[in-house]
Amino acid sequence: MTKKILIVDDEPNIVISLEFLMKKEGFAVAVACDGEEALAKVASFAPDLILLDVMMPKKSGFEVCEALRADQKNAGVLIVMLTAKGRDTEVAKGLAMGADAYVTKPFSTKDLVARVKTMLGIV
Repeated sequence: MTKKILIVDDEPNIVISLEFLMKKEGFAVAVACDGEEALAKVASFAPDLILLDVMMPKKSGFEVCEALRADQKNAGVLIVMLTAKGRDTEVAKGLAMGADAYVTKPFSTKDLVARVKTMLGIV
């Protein structure tokens, strides 16, 4: 069964490159450009994993992560936070709010694909 990935970022260039990359790897992909759209897409698309930016309009990635983890229906959804905020306090905050992994921009696309596959049990 094809794994589903939701890409959430307000920077179009990042969304385009991640969407291309993940589709090339055989994943079904949906995108959202802000936190509110992300929560709506989680309900309609039911992703297995979310690549979630932190700094976005309407709701931050931290707020989205917190809202998803507060709802038992989303307990199995894996969350990878992607952000330029790489200080230890931000990483700790993201993980404390329920993110499964935290990746700092800029990142290696090869490493990101490998991490996503490992997290989804595809190796």
